[in-house]
Amino acid sequence: MITCAPNFPQGKVYAGYRNRIWQREEVDGITVIWVWSYIAANAGFAKRVLDYVSYAVLAFFASLFVRTDLIVATSPQFFTAVAGYLASVFKRTPWVMEVRDLWPESIRAVGAAPGKEKWLDRLEKLELFLYRKAAKVVVVTHAFKDNLIRRGVPAEKVAVVTNGVLTAKFPRQAKDPALLAALGLEDKFVVGYLGTHGMAHKLDFILNHAPAAAPNVHFLFIGGGAQKAALEQQVADQQLTNVTMLPPVPKAEVARYISITDVALVPLRRSDTFKTVIPSKIFENAAMGKPILLGVEGESEAIIRKYGAGLCFLPEDGDDFLHQLNRLATEGAIYRACQQHCQALAEAYDRNALAREMLAVLQVAAE
Repeated sequence: MITCAPNFPQGKVYAGYRNRIWQREEVDGITVIWVWSYIAANAGFAKRVLDYVSYAVLAFFASLFVRTDLIVATSPQFFTAVAGYLASVFKRTPWVMEVRDLWPESIRAVGAAPGKEKWLDRLEKLELFLYRKAAKVVVVTHAFKDNLIRRGVPAEKVAVVTNGVLTAKFPRQAKDPALLAALGLEDKFVVGYLGTHGMAHKLDFILNHAPAAAPNVHFLFIGGGAQKAALEQQVADQQLTNVTMLPPVPKAEVARYISITDVALVPLRRSDTFKTVIPSKIFENAAMGKPILLGVEGESEAIIRKYGAGLCFLPEDGDDFLHQLNRLATEGAIYRACQQHCQALAEAYDRNALAREMLAVLQVAAE
């Protein structure tokens, strides 16, 4: 299996014309081809488009020098799927489109491209064209599949393989005492958010209601994103003493930081579009026995309620958010029940089993 990934690994210097464009590397037995791309923060429509297109062009170019039996292109970002389709045409190889976000629908949902409706309409036409051309379309939620079927994609072409978790990498463990001490959180009920601080996540809403949380509740935000600087400024302006903001941590350290939390916060904007998504952080936190405080409607909410692995609040509803948070922070019986039920959720979304489902889909597509 060969995959293309954006950007060169840091700290490496490459010689030769071709090596200035891409570089091969073996990662866990997989040949990864790193390609150059222009990197832009999630701010500014034109720069983001250049970011996406630069990767798509170089990934397509690199693919011409690789023998393949099947091509899999995943979105976001959207132009990766374009590169996959073009590679399939030039190489006369079937391709599978994996859809992890509905573009351009998700762009509209967060208002990331104001005044660009004509461009978004064109992207939607391209999106439907790519669905038609793919041998298979793999989506990560059943709601995504329903969306595609309503828009004319044959049901038999669409397979659902959800996100999940490698439980061995996120085992239950005691809170890391050294990390708790370093952050001054030894006696706190820690509400953790680890992930992108973007337009979709509505973290400013959480900060607006942080002062009204119980005295022992402390919010820990870890990650980066387009809204990170604005959120840090909000913490400073409002003098929020029960909020700690940290930069992204290495992947190998994520479980250590999850260990010091008591609850996993998973919020999104209130939008019909986000009723179709399942944030992947649900599964990692559940594997580590961290009850989910979910501010997402739809399929995600159904999963949390089915397994009893946390409590749900109406997105952007401050009273409901504080009520459900208070229940987890003060009612021990509810907290322990949610914690216990996390194991069943994690086992149901074991990534090894999901990988076998994905492999079966790819084998059919390659025939």
